[in-house]
Amino acid sequence: MDKPYFMYVLLTEDDTLYCGYTDDVEKRFEKHKIGLGAKYTKSHKPKEIVFKQEYKTKSEAMKAECKFKKLDRKSKLLVIEGYLNLAEL
Repeated sequence: MDKPYFMYVLLTEDDTLYCGYTDDVEKRFEKHKIGLGAKYTKSHKPKEIVFKQEYKTKSEAMKAECKFKKLDRKSKLLVIEGYLNLAEL
């Protein structure tokens, strides 16, 4: 069986949201914390993982990331809080 992929969302110290995809959320979060994760998280330090959703393929996780990034902040927060299902948007 192939390993699962995840779309994840980080809350940063300046209260912004960062979304990405990976096959290991905890390992990726640690990379972000030391400045090796992404250009954005170098200047917006990650504070915590606030959301993650598992997908069967990398492609599905990437599509979810793209869909999430197109949402406005209010809708993103509704997804994180479980009031909106990303798959249904």
